[in-house]
Amino acid sequence: MAKAQLILRVFAVSLLVFTASLVGFNTQTKEVLLVRKKATFRDLNSLYVSVYVYSVAAGYNLLRLCNLSAWFERNSKWTNVGLAWAGLLLDQLAVYVTFGANTAALQASVLGLTGQNEFQWMKLCNRFTRFCIQIGGAMICGYITCIVMILVTSFSAFNLFRLYSPKRFLLLKAI
Repeated sequence: MAKAQLILRVFAVSLLVFTASLVGFNTQTKEVLLVRKKATFRDLNSLYVSVYVYSVAAGYNLLRLCNLSAWFERNSKWTNVGLAWAGLLLDQLAVYVTFGANTAALQASVLGLTGQNEFQWMKLCNRFTRFCIQIGGAMICGYITCIVMILVTSFSAFNLFRLYSPKRFLLLKAI
C-alpha cells in the first residue's frame, strides 16, 4: 500500500509540474489591426494564481514524497497520531485549493471562450486558438491531478484511521 501511495504522489507531482509549465509557458502573439497582441497566462488573474497554486502543491507533494520515501525505507509504522492528522489535513487542503484554483481558471477561460456582450468583453479564443487549446488541455490535466490527489488523500485517511483500534473505542464507550 505504501508503494501505491508513493507512485500516486510521484504521478501527482509530475502532473502538477506539467500543468504549471503548460499554463506558465503558454503564449501566442497575433497581429490585430496593425497592433501586436500577446496572449499569456498573466492576462487572466485566475490563470496567474493557478500557476502558483500548482507550483506550491507540487512542492508540498514533493516534500511529502521525500518524507514518505524515507518512511518507506525505514519500514516502520507511523505511530504519531498528531502527525497523521496534520498529514491528512494538509493533503485535503492541497486538494481543495488546487481544485478551487483550477475551477476558477476554467470559469475565466470559458468567459474568454464565449465572451460577454453585456460587458463588451470580446471572445479571445477566435483570435488566439492555440493558446486557448493549450489552456484547455491544462485545465483537463489539472482536474486529473485533483483526482490523483484525492486518491492520495484517501491513503492518508487510511493511514490515520488505522491508528485507532476498535478496542480503544470500546474502552471509551464503557466510560
